[in-house]
Amino acid sequence: MKTLFHSIVLLFFSVSYIQAQSKADKLNLSGTVVGQPNGKIYLQRYENKSFTTIDSTNVTNGAFSFNSKVQLPEIYGLSLEGSGVNPFDSFIIFLDKNPIVVTFDPSHEFKNTVVKGSHEQDLLKELLSNRSQSLEDKLKANPKSIAALYYLYRYQSYKLTPAELRSSIKLLDAGFKKTEYVKVLNELAGTLDGIAVGSKAPNFTAYTKDEVKKELTDYLGQGYVLIDFWASWCPPCRAENPHLRKVYDQYKDKGLEIVGISLDKKVDPWIAAVAQDNLPWQQVYDPKAWAGDAVVKYGVRLIPANFLIDKNGVIIARNLKGEQLDEQLAELLNK
Repeated sequence: MKTLFHSIVLLFFSVSYIQAQSKADKLNLSGTVVGQPNGKIYLQRYENKSFTTIDSTNVTNGAFSFNSKVQLPEIYGLSLEGSGVNPFDSFIIFLDKNPIVVTFDPSHEFKNTVVKGSHEQDLLKELLSNRSQSLEDKLKANPKSIAALYYLYRYQSYKLTPAELRSSIKLLDAGFKKTEYVKVLNELAGTLDGIAVGSKAPNFTAYTKDEVKKELTDYLGQGYVLIDFWASWCPPCRAENPHLRKVYDQYKDKGLEIVGISLDKKVDPWIAAVAQDNLPWQQVYDPKAWAGDAVVKYGVRLIPANFLIDKNGVIIARNLKGEQLDEQLAELLNK
């Protein structure tokens, strides 16, 4: 009976895989790698601001090509690091059924990388450079564009109100409504409704480096808790850490606790960054990164981000940086 069950399961997944492959398109992607005559280059799936390797090919005499069967058009990543720890090691690329040629330059955050043949790649550059046109007008002009969807998803969603976010989603073509991107945006709109200042802070689960489970409720009841979302690979986060250290030293004995939540997918870089930046407060992480429990419940789409919570578990401020954080804590704790 068990053998029969296993056979049925295997058949199910085999059929599912064949069906998925039959729906996929053959990729026509080639190019050269600047500064690396030989080695490997990796094609990655882009999912919720993270990258996972789905294929690789050799770089020979500086040249490479992919003819993988993948979903097109779609957003992918190219990297020399495989499924790396740092998302900034991957270059976002918009691929479709047309031949696409890349001059891949990994230096200076891919500033000199050139993509030819991808209309969506060109459109994203245009959307980013056109500061005079409103988000609404950009979406109305390009409702079927995956670059426009990405522009909303990556560069605009974190600063929109729930109402603005829902209005923007309605401007997208109906074909996008079932994508993971729109699913995340719809969930974000619902989340933002519940995490305004004055709302009850959602409880969450995360883990220490020793895999000990921690929750927000472990820290409530004594004073104020600053939840700080960051990652080892995030330069603005690392730049903010010295100021957080100063604040912590000043107020830790007056009723302030800080809980750092890392979006690192692996432990070693996170632990190294904690040591390098000399962060003495509680540190936890969730290997799901942008899909992690706390990140989702707090609607975090850009880091660094923080939430200041009182002893009753109520959010009293969010995204306080520099002098704003100093002034808020002085008002609360210098009494």
